[in-house]
Amino acid sequence: FTEDFRHSPSPFSGRLEFPNIFPLFFIYIYRYYFALEEGRALAPFTITVTPCDVPIEWSILVHKASASDHGTQEVSMFQKAPSMVSTIFNYKGNSVETYMGMSSHSALYMLEFLSTERDTHITVYLTTDTTSGHLYPELPMDPRIDVIGIGHTTVTLTWKHSPSVLQHRDNIQYCLLVNEKHNYKSLCAAETAIRSSGMKLPPILALSLSPYLLEPQQVMILSKSELSIINKVSSGEVRQICMGTKNTYTVPNLNPSTQYYFDVFVVNLLTNASAAYTGTFARTLEEPEPKVRELKDGKMIQVVLDGKKQKFYSLQYQARHKKIQFTFQLCRGQVRVHISKNGKAVSSENISGLRYFSFKGKLLDTYLVQLSSTEESNSSVKVQVSTHFHKPLFPLLPESLKIKSFSKLRTCNSVTIAWLGTQEKSKYCVYKKRIEEHQVWTELQSADRCSGPESRPKSEKVLCKYFYDINLQRAVTTETIKGLDAGTLYLFDVYLFGPSGIPIRYHSKIVKTRKKC
Repeated sequence: FTEDFRHSPSPFSGRLEFPNIFPLFFIYIYRYYFALEEGRALAPFTITVTPCDVPIEWSILVHKASASDHGTQEVSMFQKAPSMVSTIFNYKGNSVETYMGMSSHSALYMLEFLSTERDTHITVYLTTDTTSGHLYPELPMDPRIDVIGIGHTTVTLTWKHSPSVLQHRDNIQYCLLVNEKHNYKSLCAAETAIRSSGMKLPPILALSLSPYLLEPQQVMILSKSELSIINKVSSGEVRQICMGTKNTYTVPNLNPSTQYYFDVFVVNLLTNASAAYTGTFARTLEEPEPKVRELKDGKMIQVVLDGKKQKFYSLQYQARHKKIQFTFQLCRGQVRVHISKNGKAVSSENISGLRYFSFKGKLLDTYLVQLSSTEESNSSVKVQVSTHFHKPLFPLLPESLKIKSFSKLRTCNSVTIAWLGTQEKSKYCVYKKRIEEHQVWTELQSADRCSGPESRPKSEKVLCKYFYDINLQRAVTTETIKGLDAGTLYLFDVYLFGPSGIPIRYHSKIVKTRKKC
């Protein structure tokens, strides 16, 4: 080890414990020294090295030591007598490679690892125990993974059993890796790739069922003796499933029309050693065309969209008049609306609150409305198409649906709020609800903005009142709600009712009363 590589870790110069797998993170050159146990004229040993990232070069060098050398330090022996040092093995590449040899007790060995590209990670398995069976799990004669079924969201795989599973069923299991990028030659290569994306990955071979080991970007699922870990990385989703000794598995919850790569690893749970089957890939089927629902003139419907499963929800309307108007009321989540007329796109946007789209065309024009959720959680929206512009279904809306609270007017038992009105005389009802700190996010995110006050307990009702003002600048009203508890969070809602009786819900406002007055 020379000064030229002072940025790399210090070399290890003690005896290695056998058998063991240990990971190495290194820059440029890393050297290990070992001597085998005395007492045997010749001792068999094996060394298996698995590159986990970029190609590396590794070598085994041997120094035939004399009896007088046994007390000297390993590094000095290699430096003082270079003529007695010989290279017995050398390999360049990124495949798993194993060296098997015989050693005399007087020999001192050096393992030298060289990374020519960048920092990298490898695993090394070194042992003298070559009689107790296979240390690495065995692969079958045909190590291919067969795809026996493809669906819109599933792929079914099967592979031939490892001989190790048949012999040591309790200590062997299969683990499957699913991703959208490429296949991996080894399990540590897959773990390194996930780790390099910015995550701390718990080793899949020593998975604990304790959820606290998981990172925030990981989801762990345990069901029917199967352990799944889903890692959210920049290149998509990487899924790991360990399914015991089953050699057929159906991968669920995939995206339609997406290419996935599948790798199966057979894992020895006692030694942490693994062997990789030949990876495969498959593309899920395209999602079938969504069913189209007919819209009827003047009838309002509510559509619930599953952000994970449902790509589009389609509605169709054939015009009975030249002028028509679509009305959308967003109830929950985020929804994108795409409208086409006779096959040509006429509008596409994300909607919020209440949104109108008016079109002029010909009789029997065909309109197709496609709705999609822009969130993974469920979204819902109300939709209506009408030719009766003079009979609006919803009340006239103010410029803003925000509720304002006045901090200076807060007391220990009262809160003052204000909201905008319109030039049209309308009914406004105020409701309050006591909540806890941990409920704030849930209450705001899960609120159904299409539901009216009929879904709420009567005890939450504060008051109802009518008001309007011809001058929009003065169309504002305030209300002081009394009888509240000190230092308590309250959620306030205002509902606006128009001529049709369908309510519009203002954006909820959370206010905390003063703790001390």
